Amino acid sequence: MSMFCYQCQETAKGTGCTKVGVCGKKPEVSNLQDLLIYVMKGIAICSLQARQLGVVRQDADKFVMEGLFATITNANFDKERFVALIREGLALRENIKEDIVKAGGQLPENLHDSATWTTDSVDEMEEKAAQVGILATENEDVRSLRELLTYGLKGMAAYAEHAFILGYEDKTIFDFMMKALAATTDDSLGVEQLIPLVLEAGKYGVDVMALLDKANTTTYGHPEVTKVNIGVRNNPAILISGHDLKDLEELLEQTAGTGVDVYTHGEMLPAHYYPAFKKYDHFVGNYGNAWWKQDKEFDSFNGPILLTTNCLVPPKASYKDRLFTTNVVGFEGIKHIPDREEGKAKDFSEIIELAKTLPAPTEIETGEIVGGFAHNQIFAVADKVVEAVKSGALKRFFVMAGCDGRMKSRDYYAEFAQALPQDTVILTAGCAKYKYNKLDLGDIGGIPRVLDAGQCNDSYSLAVVALKLKEIFGVEDVNELPISYNIAWYEQKAVIVLLALLHLGVKNIHLGPTLPGFLSPNVVNVLVENFGIGGITNVEDDLKMFMGA
Repeated sequence: MSMFCYQCQETAKGTGCTKVGVCGKKPEVSNLQDLLIYVMKGIAICSLQARQLGVVRQDADKFVMEGLFATITNANFDKERFVALIREGLALRENIKEDIVKAGGQLPENLHDSATWTTDSVDEMEEKAAQVGILATENEDVRSLRELLTYGLKGMAAYAEHAFILGYEDKTIFDFMMKALAATTDDSLGVEQLIPLVLEAGKYGVDVMALLDKANTTTYGHPEVTKVNIGVRNNPAILISGHDLKDLEELLEQTAGTGVDVYTHGEMLPAHYYPAFKKYDHFVGNYGNAWWKQDKEFDSFNGPILLTTNCLVPPKASYKDRLFTTNVVGFEGIKHIPDREEGKAKDFSEIIELAKTLPAPTEIETGEIVGGFAHNQIFAVADKVVEAVKSGALKRFFVMAGCDGRMKSRDYYAEFAQALPQDTVILTAGCAKYKYNKLDLGDIGGIPRVLDAGQCNDSYSLAVVALKLKEIFGVEDVNELPISYNIAWYEQKAVIVLLALLHLGVKNIHLGPTLPGFLSPNVVNVLVENFGIGGITNVEDDLKMFMGA
C-alpha cells in the first residue's frame, strides 16, 4: 500500500485509505502528515523533560497545536507546507534539547527515535514516513487506542487554536497534549494504561471547549436567535468558509464601504448569530450548504472564496484561481494569505480587489433559516422548556450534532429528523444540521423543533444545556434526562466531542453512519460495555429504540 489513513468516517471500505485518500489527499501528503506527527511526538518527549526543569517553550506548544490542526481531515493538501513544518519541527526539537542542557538537565541515552531522528532531505523524509505511520504499531488494540487519543488531540488542537487566536489559552491543555503525544511512543503502556489516558483526554476536551466558548462570547457576545438570509443581492461578493471568526471580523472591517458583500458558507453560518457581526450591513447571508457541496456551490458563487480552516475539497479548475486559503489550510497552487503580524490584521486586499472585478453570486435558493440557540439563549427560554416538558408537550430531546458528509447513507439523518414525533426537539451543532435545518419541522409552543447552537466548535453548548436541565429537574444522573444522542461524525473534532461527552458521564451515544474504522473490535467492546456506545441501523427501528417503544 502507498499510504494508510483511517482517521475520518469516509475512509475507504470503512477500514482505511491505502492508495489515495477519499478526501483527495495524495499518498506523499498523507505520509508526510504521519511523519510530522512523529516529529511532534519527539518534541513532546523533549518538552516534558524541559517542563520538569521549569522550561516551557510557548513556541513548541504553538507548533504542536498548529501541527496537529494541519493534519486534520480536509485542512491541508500541500506537500511543501508539510516538508517545511517537518524541518521547523526538527529544529525546534533540537533547540529544546539545548534548553534542557542549559537548565542543568541531562538527556537520557535511550531517547525514543522520534526525539533523535533528523534529516534535511525530502527523499529521506519520505523514506522515514513509510516506516513510522499508523501501522508501525503492531498490536491492533494498542494501535486503536493510540490513534483514538491522537485524533482526540487533533480535535482539541483545533479548538485550542481558535481560542488562542482570540487571545485565550490554558497551559494545562498544552501540558496534556505533550503528555499524551509522548505516551503514544511508550511501548510499556498497554491497553489498561491507555484507556484511562484516552478518557482523560475527554476532561481536557471539556476544558478546551469551555475555553473557546469563553473566547467567542467574550469577544463577540452571546449568540442570539437570528434569521439568516439564504438568497443573494446584486453586488460583488466574497464567500468565507471554515470556522475562524477572527478572520471573518477582519474581512468585514476591510470590506466595509467597498461595495463588496460578504456571505458565509458551511460552518461559518453561525457567525450570523453573534451580536458583534450584526453591525455590518454588507454581511448579508449564508450561501449554500455543508462543506462537501462546495465543488458546485463555489462555482455558482462567482466571487472569491476564503477558506479559513478545514473543510476544503480539492478545488476544480473552474474556481481555483479565485480560491484563497489561510491559517493551517493549504493546497498546492492556491494563493495563501499569510498569518497576521503581531498587532496587525491580515491583509485581505487582494481578495477584495478581485471581488470587485467579478459578477454577483448566482442565486441557488431563497428564504431564511433560524439559529442562535447556544446555551445562553436556551437558558433565556428555560421556563418555556420546563413547562413544555412538565405538560407533556415536549417529551424528548434529540442531540443530533456533528458532521455532514458525501455518503448517501447520511440521508438517514434527514429522514430521522422528519420521522421524529412532533413532541420532540432536535438540539444540534456542526454541519450535520444541513441535513434538516431547512425543513419545516414546526415548533412546540413557540420553541422551534430544531435548536441550532452553532458550529461543531459550539458543541459545548449542548453539554451545558444537558447539565442545566439536570439541575432544573433535580436528577442525579444526566442519563435520567429525556435526552437521546444520535450523532453523525466525520472528522477528528467529533472525536474530542465524543470523549468530552464520555467524561461528563453521558451514556448510550449512537454514532453513524458507521462506527470509526480506527476502533478495534476489543476497543469497541470496551466502549459498549462501559458507555453503551452504539451504531445506527434504520430510521424506523432506531426511532423505536430511542423512544423506548
